[in-house]
Amino acid sequence: MLTVKEQQTFEFIREYILKHGHAPSMEEIAAGINIKSKGVAHRYVKALVDEGLIEAVPHTNRGLQLTNVYPTDVDPNWLAANQCKLPLLGQIAAGQPIEAIPDQQEVNIGNLVGPNRYALKVCGESMVEEGIHDGDIVVCEHAETARNGEIIVALVDNEYATLKRFKRNKDQTIDLIPANKDFLPMTYPAERVKVQGKFIGLVRLIA
Repeated sequence: MLTVKEQQTFEFIREYILKHGHAPSMEEIAAGINIKSKGVAHRYVKALVDEGLIEAVPHTNRGLQLTNVYPTDVDPNWLAANQCKLPLLGQIAAGQPIEAIPDQQEVNIGNLVGPNRYALKVCGESMVEEGIHDGDIVVCEHAETARNGEIIVALVDNEYATLKRFKRNKDQTIDLIPANKDFLPMTYPAERVKVQGKFIGLVRLIA
């Protein structure tokens, strides 16, 4: 698990790249996380590289770039300090579909905050082979369409929501595919399934 300072370093680098289009220098990283030592900043950066959160590009100035990996086992104290929140719209089934009832809460989810995103609490074990477990908080982005193979929030019969991998078949049916060998795919006529969002990432709070 990342330390608080390593998490702060990752967030600073990420925001800097998104704003400026290139990575910060070690001096800028040190200043951005309120430390004086470039050596300590370099140690934090190396920890992020080792975790696969950023990549070092050799033989280049400011040679850092983001990967598509985000921290999952997040220190709750860091989340609280950052006050990064998304609406928690209720539970999402990782099993059989369950009734979709927004509960109007909020959840701290750190660097996964983004436009048109929301959080759901996972209920069930049907997606464990994707690393999504019962009790996890999944972050999703509002969407009405999906490509085959994407993990989506599916609303069945305008009433029941489930988190599954999406597959549209040639016979105008849709498969909602679990990631657990103990569960079978669910197949519905296309008109019974509405895409409500796409899976972006998850947070697993550590007790």
